[in-house]
Amino acid sequence: MFDFGIITSWIDNLLRVEWGIPNFWTLLIEFVLTGVVFLLAYAVLALILIYVERKVCAFFQCRIGPNRVGKWGLLQTVADMIKILLKEIIYIDRSDKFLFFIAPFFVIMGSILAFFALPFGRGLHAIDFNIGIFFLLAVSSLGIIGILLAGWASNNKYTLIGAMRSGAQLVSYELSAALALMSVVVLTGSMQLSTIVESQAMVWNIFNGWAAIPAIIGFVIYLIAGHAETNRGPFDLPEAESELTAGYHTEYSGITFGFYYLAEYLNMFIVAAIATTMFLGGWMPLHIPGWEAFNEVMDYIPSVVWFFGKAAFCVFMALWVRWTFPRLRIDQLLKFEWKILMPISLVNLLLMAVCVAL
Repeated sequence: MFDFGIITSWIDNLLRVEWGIPNFWTLLIEFVLTGVVFLLAYAVLALILIYVERKVCAFFQCRIGPNRVGKWGLLQTVADMIKILLKEIIYIDRSDKFLFFIAPFFVIMGSILAFFALPFGRGLHAIDFNIGIFFLLAVSSLGIIGILLAGWASNNKYTLIGAMRSGAQLVSYELSAALALMSVVVLTGSMQLSTIVESQAMVWNIFNGWAAIPAIIGFVIYLIAGHAETNRGPFDLPEAESELTAGYHTEYSGITFGFYYLAEYLNMFIVAAIATTMFLGGWMPLHIPGWEAFNEVMDYIPSVVWFFGKAAFCVFMALWVRWTFPRLRIDQLLKFEWKILMPISLVNLLLMAVCVAL
């Protein structure tokens, strides 16, 4: 399997040895290159996800979906991006203009920081902390600050109600999501994402003997809780159009609204990518013990193909749920978390500890 570390080592050697650039400037150039590449990937991936959701939604509703701009409507999301960049940013009277302006940046920064920490393939990992899971949980929590600030600063009763709903929802479901991830930390004995992926070289966590039972339960719990954290149907109470027009970002326009729109789709991918990394082997291929010829064939498939293929499966599951189930009431949503999902998460964590101890 190709190691992308060869490319990064070649670039580092080119800057340091061939061109003789000092260490400080070499690191600065590498940081800038990494940031530019990941930001471009972030934007392109968002455009792809928007197009995919429109097509999947059309499939479930027996429609065609985007089909006018470009072949098969492929340029529709690009046209929408250009349109939203050209729109005027409208500021609301009697609103807190500073908080109103800064709120979208909290949402987008939390999403970008989590995106940078994902291991996309062998040697394709920008940040590899030894507390990677803790880092992901921490930065993914930044989004709620931007949502609460937006609801409060807009000086609108609908945005405030949407922000309060979102705060209650995200804080609640974040606990179940964290407990589901902790079950994998107990199994692998590490919080470092690269170590967790490497521990699944021969068998993914959801197929790992008796530990597969709590791993599968944790996988399902994380998908449900992660889907709720992205504020998408049937958990889209903060943006319930029939009640709150557009929820906490009702008063936003232009690129400020675009930040919320962009972060929503990337958060959906980030949830799928974390589930892939923790439960489905990350970029590791499918290996079956004893099937050496089969395993060698699987190793020829590039690691990025494995990663994005598994993440695409999880994204499709999220879209399937969104366009299948009706919206819950806010009391049903919170009751489901605190009375059903949270107790199951705690028992599952205990079950994983027992499996590891035995």
